[in-house]
Amino acid sequence: MTTARPPLLAYACLAASMALVGSYVGASRLLVAVLPVFLLAWLRFGIAAVAMAHWVRRRPGELPLSAQDRRLLFWESFLGNFLFSVCMLYGVLLTSAVSAGVVMAAIPAAVALLSRWWLGERINRRTQLAIACAAVGIAVLALARAPAGSPQAAPSAAPALPGGALLGHALLLAAVFCEASYVVIGKRLTGRVSPRRISALINLWGLALVTPLGLWQALQFDFGSLRADTWVLLVFYALAASMATVWLWMRGLAQVPAPQAGVFTVMLPITAAAVGVVFLGEPFGTGHLVALVMALAGLLLATWPARADQRSTPQEVMRTASTVDKP
Repeated sequence: MTTARPPLLAYACLAASMALVGSYVGASRLLVAVLPVFLLAWLRFGIAAVAMAHWVRRRPGELPLSAQDRRLLFWESFLGNFLFSVCMLYGVLLTSAVSAGVVMAAIPAAVALLSRWWLGERINRRTQLAIACAAVGIAVLALARAPAGSPQAAPSAAPALPGGALLGHALLLAAVFCEASYVVIGKRLTGRVSPRRISALINLWGLALVTPLGLWQALQFDFGSLRADTWVLLVFYALAASMATVWLWMRGLAQVPAPQAGVFTVMLPITAAAVGVVFLGEPFGTGHLVALVMALAGLLLATWPARADQRSTPQEVMRTASTVDKP
């Protein structure tokens, strides 16, 4: 029996979801130039909490949360929301949107490593090659230099710390493993809790975790210095990270097998790099190009479906869906 090909609209939703992820990674570079990191994270979680308030309530027929569900939701938020946001934002502050996009492309490889460690899942040869590509890409990126004479048009200069770029790349890599931990833990939740409710609940945990530090920075910050376009960008960042990407991904995933849908994560590093180069004026030299190509090769090796007729299991759906419910 011939399986109907998924409609182009489903593919478009998947591509748009990952493009949004890449764009808000780039946009965060602008936001951390004018807002302290913990204050930015606090505002982001707060805006998203208001927007997703209607997602918190348990739907008719949905099982109540067990004690294990509550523990898993906390760790999902602590690693995948709180620590991810802090590492990613500080990493972008010390490097660039291009760097963030390239390093974030290593998420599938990191998921494979942690799945092997925590869940005992086997790493096949193709995934091993993907991990090697990701490692080489990040190493090349860390050693890359800006092209001679290129303008460093970052919105605000990063702190002039010794080895600041190296620290920034290390933080971005830490963010990748925080995200991978989020995905692996998410597999334990199976189908007991809906993806929308998971997103809303872990966002609330993220808001609770960052509130003390966010309030501390808010009390010292002059909100009158923020321009209207910064507020617009902040709202876009919050809603894109917490709602739009989730809805678009789940809309496309309903008609596309999870392994095939994973291929569309290629849009993340491409979009993040494009935002950095086109809108932020970041330099893009040969080293950056080599790193991006290696990152894309590793990403495609890790996510391209092994067989055209491969079907997604409920666990695969949860694993793939979990990768976009992010700040």
